[in-house]
Amino acid sequence: MRYVSIELNGKPALGVRNEQGDIDVIGNESLEALLAGGTDLAGYAKGRQVSQTIKAADARLLPPLSRPPKIICVGLNYADHTAESPYEQPDYPTLFLRLHTSLVAHDQPIVRSKLSDSLDYEGEVAVVLGKGGRYISKENALDCVAGYSIFNDGSIREYQFKAPQWTVGKNFDATGGFGPDLVTADELPAGAKGLKIETRLNGKVVQSATTSDMIFDVATLISIISEAITLEAGDVIVSGTPAGIGWARDPKLLMRDGDVCEVTVEKLGTLRNPIVDEA
Repeated sequence: MRYVSIELNGKPALGVRNEQGDIDVIGNESLEALLAGGTDLAGYAKGRQVSQTIKAADARLLPPLSRPPKIICVGLNYADHTAESPYEQPDYPTLFLRLHTSLVAHDQPIVRSKLSDSLDYEGEVAVVLGKGGRYISKENALDCVAGYSIFNDGSIREYQFKAPQWTVGKNFDATGGFGPDLVTADELPAGAKGLKIETRLNGKVVQSATTSDMIFDVATLISIISEAITLEAGDVIVSGTPAGIGWARDPKLLMRDGDVCEVTVEKLGTLRNPIVDEA
C-alpha cells in the first residue's frame, strides 16, 4: 500500500495511490496518529471508503509524516561516501537528529539559506517505524518497520562543519525533502535491501548506488539505536547517503536557486524538490 499525506481544502488529509497513480482520499487521519494507535498500515486502507479521487498533478502533498516523534539520521553509512569525506569509517553508526521544522514535501521547494551558499544534496531511504521499544534484537527489528519513503538530507555544509556536531547544518528550515509516499514494508524486499538509489541534479545523475551497500543495514540500525534510545511508532530513521555529494567534488557542486533535485529509489518512486533562495 502506498500512503500519501495531502492538503485538501486547506486541511491535512490521507490518501492512497491507486493503480493510475492518482490519490484516493480515505480520511483525515494522520499517519502519525494511526501509527501511534497501533494501526497495521498494510491492511488499513483496504477497509476504508474512498471519499474522492484527486489527480496526482492536482494534489498538494505534505511530508508523509509532518511531526514524527523522532527523526534519527545516519551518517557515513556507505563506504564510498565515507571515502570522499574527511572521516575514517567508524565501526558504530554515526547518528544525528533532524527536527520536523526542516521537513519539505514532494514538489515543494528546498530553501537555500541567505546565510550560506553551501546547500548540498544527499539522497537517502527513510525508514518509518510502526512500533518500537528498547533493546530490540536484530532478528525482530524488521517487525518494527511500517514502511519506507525517500529523503533528501539537504545540508548547509558551511554550518555543518562550524562545530564538531553537525546539528545546525542539518536542520535549517525547509531543507529536508521527504516523500512522496510511504510504501508499506510488505511491498518491498526485507529491510529494503537491493534497491537502486539515484540522485539527479537538473537531470544529471550525481549519486547512484544500491541499498545493499549500506554498512549498517536497517535491522542493525534499529537494534543498535534501541540499545540507547526508546524507539516509538512513527519514528523515522534516515539511513544514509552514498558517494557523489557536491561538497566532495572539485569544483564543488552546490544547489542554487532554480535547480531541481530528484531522488529516485527503486520501488519507492521519485522525490522531487525545486531549489529557491530564502526571501
